[in-house]
Amino acid sequence: MSKVAVVTGAGQGIGFAIAKRLVNDGFKVALVDYNEETAKEAAKSLGESAFAVKADVSKRDDVFAAVDQAVEKFGDLNVIVNNAGLGPTTPIDTITEEQFTRVYGVNVGGVLWGTQAAHAAFKKLGHGGKIINATSQAGVVGNPELALYSGTKFAVRGITQVTARDLAEEGITVNAYAPGIVKTPMMFDIAHEVGKNAGKDDEWGMQQFAKDIALKRLSEPEDVAAAVSFLAGEDSNYITGQTIIVDGGMQFH
Repeated sequence: MSKVAVVTGAGQGIGFAIAKRLVNDGFKVALVDYNEETAKEAAKSLGESAFAVKADVSKRDDVFAAVDQAVEKFGDLNVIVNNAGLGPTTPIDTITEEQFTRVYGVNVGGVLWGTQAAHAAFKKLGHGGKIINATSQAGVVGNPELALYSGTKFAVRGITQVTARDLAEEGITVNAYAPGIVKTPMMFDIAHEVGKNAGKDDEWGMQQFAKDIALKRLSEPEDVAAAVSFLAGEDSNYITGQTIIVDGGMQFH
């Protein structure tokens, strides 16, 4: 019987690459996204092993409903990938309460609610499973002008470590992946803002991040999906509480 995964923020970018990889690995996958149209198109392109669910991951009830739908549709749940995230550029004096609530709601709330929903499902189904969370190289070392984003991604690493300890006895592993500078719509937006703030172009903005990569190339979403594939598969069964950095050699730990 094929395994079942839920991936949030799966309509585009890294989330879609992860969903696609897991389908190729033999999983049935629920693609959860705030944008229903994008998610439906993405799911359609992956065939019968995928379906789309609309949810705002900052809302606990939405996440629980999405996980319930996945279990109802595919009859099981083995893996959740809490991938959905927002990454606005936030020079420190520009941060608003509204921004704070939204970014922490999605990036941290989404991980907490996804963890709770998966835990509830694993208990109901009577087996363990894998919880995989999106942090970032900006959650390993603070990045300039990303106080909100970096803060949330540091929080995700902390939550990952705590829940790994708390859920280990139930046969649940919890790990995180930390992408670097990935060619996604979100990253191009960040580069655009950083460039604009310095009176330079988008390419200059992107190079501010890319210049520190040992492998001298930006990441493709598939690079990240490959690491998540490992964390979702059986070869990582003895790994928990860890953050795998997939950044081409920016941060070393």
